[in-house]
Amino acid sequence: MQQKQKLKHLKNVVHFCKEQFKMVFRQIFYGFCVKFASINPATEKTEFSFEGHSFEQCLKEIDRTAGAQKEWKKTDFSERKKLMKSVALVLRKKREEFAQTMTKEMGKPITQALAEVEKCAFACEFFAENAEKFLAQEEIKTEAKKSFVTYEPLGIVFAIMPWNFPFWQVFRFAAPTLMAGNAGVLKHASNVPASALAIEKVFREAGFPENVFKTLLIDSATASKLIESKKISAVTVTGSTQAGSKIAELAGKNVKKCVLELGGSDPFIVLDDVDVKTCSGFAVQGRIVNSGQSCIAAKRFIVHKNVAGEFENEFAQKMGSLVVGDPLDPKTQVGPLARSDLMDALEAQLNGSVKMGAKILTGGKRIGKTGFFFEPTVLGNVSEKMPAFFEETFGPLAAVIRAKDDLDAVRLANLSEYGLGASIWCRNEERAQKLAPMIDAGAVFVNKTVASDPRLPFGGVKLSGFGRELGVHGIREFVNIKTMVVQ
Repeated sequence: MQQKQKLKHLKNVVHFCKEQFKMVFRQIFYGFCVKFASINPATEKTEFSFEGHSFEQCLKEIDRTAGAQKEWKKTDFSERKKLMKSVALVLRKKREEFAQTMTKEMGKPITQALAEVEKCAFACEFFAENAEKFLAQEEIKTEAKKSFVTYEPLGIVFAIMPWNFPFWQVFRFAAPTLMAGNAGVLKHASNVPASALAIEKVFREAGFPENVFKTLLIDSATASKLIESKKISAVTVTGSTQAGSKIAELAGKNVKKCVLELGGSDPFIVLDDVDVKTCSGFAVQGRIVNSGQSCIAAKRFIVHKNVAGEFENEFAQKMGSLVVGDPLDPKTQVGPLARSDLMDALEAQLNGSVKMGAKILTGGKRIGKTGFFFEPTVLGNVSEKMPAFFEETFGPLAAVIRAKDDLDAVRLANLSEYGLGASIWCRNEERAQKLAPMIDAGAVFVNKTVASDPRLPFGGVKLSGFGRELGVHGIREFVNIKTMVVQ
């Protein structure tokens, strides 16, 4: 046994040394190009493969983008509006193609991929129509002859985006950013390079000036180095809390504005006056969106003790009957997880919770030998100290927690380190609206699953980040709010 442990330790040391060498090598020699491959999580086969950009190439591209932005910011809103509406047309024209790309790269069920492309088109149209109004000059009465505020573009916004919504995450930054007169540079997740390159082509096909939007295929080390570039004005990040914290540190060190949309462990609060059958159906929808791989998916189901038993039975039955399979099949409701390591992490959270006393009400196992499929799972008897409660679970795993009363439900909701979204379910709307202000979250939905909407600000508090995307508040994140006084 001791010899096995020593061997295991030696292997870990060798692996650590290799990783450290890679990191140092890349930090010293940024001419090194990393290859990017898309591995289909349903088949485990490589779908696409691309050469990455070297650090020197990145600097040249950013110089070009900086030059393009100087001209782009001079365009009037009517020109930007026309081009952004053209982007929406291209998205709808190639909707099937883009949906297929997303599904093959990260396993999103095809019906949800199609809906994602449409949502991107809607966002482009929304900001095309409203950007001028959102950024209009505002007069403010003071003792001076004239006082007013203008909203002017900052320059290049560097976006570091995740894989789970390959198109939507990008367009919800890009549409308002470009309409404000900024340029955008994208560093997408390493497992969705085809989506990243396709998005750049959308802007070119729509008629945007070359280099106003640019995709760079780079690793995290190169991205970190680019934040130091004087040509980068601001940074927007959607990802894990750990990644966001490191990027915020770099941005702060270089005095760059940043917006962070990070992890979430959204509570789904069920009060004791609900129609349990109807509510449990919405609970399933809230949990399995994007096969459970969403920061705003409902994750902790906090249920009033008076209806907890009935809710658990209905919820488990509905989760257990979901169709899991080929994400390209329109009948599929839950596809594979995007990567094998995500499945390992989810399984560890499940097993850790079960060891502490949680009960598996349905699911709980991997499916098949090929692909990263995991059964839709419901855990009962979950307590505050279990991984399924205090960690973000990224996959089709739901934790049910019983609350003594309304205030206990709020207490349990706020125990999380995250504060992205929350939903409250009950027949008495006044009862829900009294509880909503007590919940630490960037958004609270009553009798509706949490969702992002181009018309509304989106973001969180606590470890879920800071700043806002979307709506009038989002488009004003990356502008110079300039005071003008005339005496």
